[in-house]
Amino acid sequence: MASDKVAITIDKELLRRLDRLVAERRFPSRSRAVQEAVEEKLARLERTRLASESAKLDRRLEQALADEGLPREIQGKQGEAEEWPEY
Repeated sequence: MASDKVAITIDKELLRRLDRLVAERRFPSRSRAVQEAVEEKLARLERTRLASESAKLDRRLEQALADEGLPREIQGKQGEAEEWPEY
């Protein structure tokens, strides 16, 4: 993986805690610790965005779209499949 160098300004107490983790060999370097923290935070933000976007969906519309094309005989009262056909 290609990497670029960046300079950051960090709180002294946060840096002290980071250095302690490096000294305890929980991370091989400050750079690796910061990189993993940024990766984790970005992944968490992406999951949060997915959840918030999913909450906007209309469940009935999504179910209707999922059931579209199913034969009528296997659809229930509200258009939901009562049982799936055998494969």
